Amino acid sequence: GLLLILLPLYLTITIAFKTPQEMAGNLLSLPKSWSFDNFTQAIEMTNFFSALGNTVFVTFFVVIFTVLTNSLVAYAIARNMHKKFYKLLFYYFVSAMFIPFPIIMLPLVKQTSAWGMDNLVGLIILYVVFNLSFNTFIYVGYIRSIPKELEEAAVIDGASTWGVFWKVIFPLLAPMNATVAIITCLGAWNDFMLPLVLLSDRDMATLPLVQYIFQSQFSTDYNLAFASYLMALAPMIIVYIFPQKW
Repeated sequence: GLLLILLPLYLTITIAFKTPQEMAGNLLSLPKSWSFDNFTQAIEMTNFFSALGNTVFVTFFVVIFTVLTNSLVAYAIARNMHKKFYKLLFYYFVSAMFIPFPIIMLPLVKQTSAWGMDNLVGLIILYVVFNLSFNTFIYVGYIRSIPKELEEAAVIDGASTWGVFWKVIFPLLAPMNATVAIITCLGAWNDFMLPLVLLSDRDMATLPLVQYIFQSQFSTDYNLAFASYLMALAPMIIVYIFPQKW
């Protein structure tokens, strides 16, 4: 299992530093000279730092808004599941997990274009909405395991509904918030399809979108491509390593 993870990562690193001539030899061998020329060319070809800024902007706000809004929705549903409306609402949200994106792709592009949402802000809004179904499913299950007596004690002490959520429930959701944040971060950072069909301005391109520049009808410049891939995945490796305690 470890080899299945480390081998592709090893190949990504070594190919990124190799020259095209070295690619003709042993694929598993180390580069003869560790040159950063591939990275420099990849940065120029993809306008890397502009795409990086767009991706960081989108990912940051998607994570923040997803955690805040989706936890609120899930709390309202979890504490009112005995009411028919909220139970139907829960199943309505969860059912969205079973709708493949290609089915709604074309109507979505037409609608967002008509509303002027074919930009980074529109992309953020759509990610938050699309994450709602899965996040509601896992948040509700976790919130229902939290004793209601904690909320009742807070109410007796004079806390409002908002106060109960932010001062009692939200801190207790820390493990689930971290889980949702990591999953959302990885999803928003790596997503290719939605930015491809939604964003019309090349200056708004995200990192997965600019990686496509290395693909052509006849060949792929693997050395430059893997250098670009390595720069794009490095931040996510860091994100994956540091929140391990959650």
